Amino acid sequence: MRRSVALCALSTSLLLSGCQSVNTTSGDAVGVERKQYMFSMLSTDEVNKMYAQSYQETVKEASGKGVLDTTSANAKRVHAIADRLIAQAPKLRPDSAQWQWEVNLIKSDDLNANCGPGGKIIVYSGLIDTLKLSDDEIAAVMGHEIAHALREHGREAMSKAYGVAMAKQGAGALLGLGQDSLALADTVVNYSLTLPNSRGNENEADLLGLELAARAGYNPNAAITLWEKMSQNSGDSPPEFMSTHPASATRVASLQAAIPKVMPLYQAAKK
Repeated sequence: MRRSVALCALSTSLLLSGCQSVNTTSGDAVGVERKQYMFSMLSTDEVNKMYAQSYQETVKEASGKGVLDTTSANAKRVHAIADRLIAQAPKLRPDSAQWQWEVNLIKSDDLNANCGPGGKIIVYSGLIDTLKLSDDEIAAVMGHEIAHALREHGREAMSKAYGVAMAKQGAGALLGLGQDSLALADTVVNYSLTLPNSRGNENEADLLGLELAARAGYNPNAAITLWEKMSQNSGDSPPEFMSTHPASATRVASLQAAIPKVMPLYQAAKK
C-alpha cells in the first residue's frame, strides 16, 4: 500500500487530478477492507470500455476459428453457473448490476479462465475437461475471477503502471494529449492487464470469490478441491492458470479459515 501511495504522490505533480482512494466493494463477510488508490483520470467506465474492445476481438477470433462453444453441455453449465454468480455480485458491489456482463466458453486445451473489467468472462474448455470440474468447482474458479473484476484489480494495476510510466516520461507526454499520450495509454493497458496479480490481490479474489460462490448456492469446500486438482496437474508444465494463480499452503490455509464465515450463506442459499 505504501508503494501505491508513493506512486500516486509522485505522479500528482504530472497530473492535475492525481489519485483518489476508493472502495470498490463493501458489505462482505470475509473482511476485505484494504483501501485502493486509483488515478482519477482513469475512470471505471474508461477501463471497462478499453477491456470490452479487447474482449470482443478475442471472441470474434474464436468464432472465426470455430472454437467459440455456445451449444455444448459445458457451455450451458458455464452460462448457468455464471448467471447465479452474477446475480449475487451486487451484494458485494451494487453498481455491477448495471455492467454489461458477457460469458463465453472457448474450445481449447488451456487450463484457464478469466473475468476482465466490466464483467467480461472467458472460460477455456480444457479447464473443465482436463480437471473434470464439478459445478461447485467451476463456480469456485469463476467466483475468483469475478472477484478480480469487482475489486477492479485491473484498473488498480493500470493506475500503478501509469504512475511509473508518467514519472519516466515526464509531463510533456500527458499535457499534450497527443499521439505520445495515446501510445502510452495503449502500452499501459496491454502491460497491466496481462500481468499476474499481486499476492494481496489474489488473496482478496480468493476470499470474495469464496463468498460469491457461497451466496450463489455453491459449496465453498470446492475451492479446496479445485486447488488440489490444479496442483496435481501442474507437473513439469504448469497450466496457464497456475502461472498467474500459484497454489500454496498459505493460500489453501486462508481459504480453509474463511469457509466457516461463508458456510451460513451457502446453507441459506440452499434452503
